[in-house]
Amino acid sequence: MAKSARPRAANPRSSAPKPAAVAASVSDVSAALSSPVEDDATFALRSLQQSHANNKRYDASDAELLKFYEQMVLIRRFEEKAGQLYGLGLIGGFCHLYIGQEAVAVGLQSALNEGHDSVITGYRDHGHMLAYGIDPKVIMAELTGRGAGISRGKGGSMHMFSTEHKFFGGHGIVGAQVSLGAGLAFGHKYRDDGGVCMAYFGDGAANQGQVYETFNMAALWKLPIVFVVENNGYAMGTAVKRGSAETHFYRRGTAFRIPGMPVNGMDVLEVRQAAEVALEYVRGGNGPVLMELNTYRYRGHSMSDPAKYRSREEVQEMRDKHDPIEGAKQELLKRGVTEEAIKDIDKKIRQQVAQAADFAESSPEPDMAELYTDVLVEKY
Repeated sequence: MAKSARPRAANPRSSAPKPAAVAASVSDVSAALSSPVEDDATFALRSLQQSHANNKRYDASDAELLKFYEQMVLIRRFEEKAGQLYGLGLIGGFCHLYIGQEAVAVGLQSALNEGHDSVITGYRDHGHMLAYGIDPKVIMAELTGRGAGISRGKGGSMHMFSTEHKFFGGHGIVGAQVSLGAGLAFGHKYRDDGGVCMAYFGDGAANQGQVYETFNMAALWKLPIVFVVENNGYAMGTAVKRGSAETHFYRRGTAFRIPGMPVNGMDVLEVRQAAEVALEYVRGGNGPVLMELNTYRYRGHSMSDPAKYRSREEVQEMRDKHDPIEGAKQELLKRGVTEEAIKDIDKKIRQQVAQAADFAESSPEPDMAELYTDVLVEKY
């Protein structure tokens, strides 16, 4: 018996008109495919780099620049004294100095609403507290483990904290402060108080996984947070190019649609201007910004680091040609501020730091009962 013939398949090249339903679905797919392209174009236009490039330096008044200079000198002299006290055995544990990076904290935090906007950073934290107007005496007392310290002597160098001043640490776990910063930013958004969080981390911490989880969440929820990479070029002791595939850290947020800005972190006026651009964007409800502050620490990673991974000549060149304090001083001299006025500031700061050290050394250690306080949160 002969086999019945199979029905012939429709000719795929047939020019017969498509049913309306098929035409509609093709149109929908086409629209879906084209919309991300338009979206990407919009995203490219919202980059803040051009805005910063068009006007790189903040137009500070003489009084403002004098204040920036004074704050940077305070941080420098305070950290030098901390290094001396560490050498004398009066500061225990780890101690990470901020010498060389002063323009970052001063330039950025001078643009914040002190005591309202939140600040959080890693273990190199003394400079950020001083830049936020916290009394050098209580910071030095904390360094030396005294009861008069800002964390009652229980935090030491790496774990200082002050809810009153909206400074939330001082964190020893690399990169952990970034996630906590997103929580602080969420709190500002939840309360609708207009505040932002500034979360600092280093070029080494930038390779931590939790940083990118936080980027994603912050962008998704449009949290009011400024992520600040303090890129000092060596992380804990490894040159950036040896430890990071992408060495332009301001690009790290691109996958999460977070605009980035590269900034000269050795020029306090450029830092302040970049802060103005970033904060205007964030306060406008647009979500986070990622700033890369290219800076340089003159000392090692910590007091125990001999910094043999770089030459003395390199460090000296940075001191001679890029020092943020010297740069601000030259700007002041150009404006007509006298050498005598600048020397008076330096003298006043040295006295202030000496008083802070005397206060710390003469303050008693915490009572033994302090071992049992601040263990649990008793009320919210």
